[in-house]
Amino acid sequence: MRFLRFGLAAIALVACTAFASPAAPQAEAEYKVLASPQPVNPIGKKVEVIEFFMYHCPFCNALEPTMTAWVKKQGDKIVFKRIHMPYTGTADVEAHLFLTLETMGRLPDMHEKVLRAVHVEHLRLNKEDVVIDWVAKNGVDKQKFLEYWNSFGVQTKLKRLPQLLANYKIETVPTIVVDGRYVTSPSIVETANPNLKGDGVFQGVAQVLDALVEKAAASK
Repeated sequence: MRFLRFGLAAIALVACTAFASPAAPQAEAEYKVLASPQPVNPIGKKVEVIEFFMYHCPFCNALEPTMTAWVKKQGDKIVFKRIHMPYTGTADVEAHLFLTLETMGRLPDMHEKVLRAVHVEHLRLNKEDVVIDWVAKNGVDKQKFLEYWNSFGVQTKLKRLPQLLANYKIETVPTIVVDGRYVTSPSIVETANPNLKGDGVFQGVAQVLDALVEKAAASK
């Protein structure tokens, strides 16, 4: 009986993979459903989409062009935001940088600069003095940045990040959550569709997100 159970499980896995398709994603294949859906902000019929990422993550950087194009294509159908995984805990310097720029309203002009600094210029923004020096050289008022960096609001958000990730069951990045309940990622899509390689995986992620946004919108 034990071997029969294993055999049936293997057949189910093969069948799931055989019929997998990013254009018509299936639960437990191209995406997962959170057992405990997380609350979303009251945003009418717009669908909340959250990308969990890290600045030094090469896969997050590789996904960035696809995500940027996808968000632009979705327009006012979604509310998109990013959450930086605190890789080293509540003292994570990169997450601190992200939250500070976000609170300052400087992400629109600084987010890509940070990615370029890390992945093209190979600058390690993992120390406070390095970050402060870098932002001051890249068009951010140093004194104003330090005020936000040390502010109660930013410090509180930073301390809440580990619990936030636990609530969403985030263990790796990049991971995207749609409507507080549907979870997908390049690794999930690639596992379900081993025929996809390279940029094809990222395009597959975009297709899965298209379907999940439509699914979430239909339920509102």
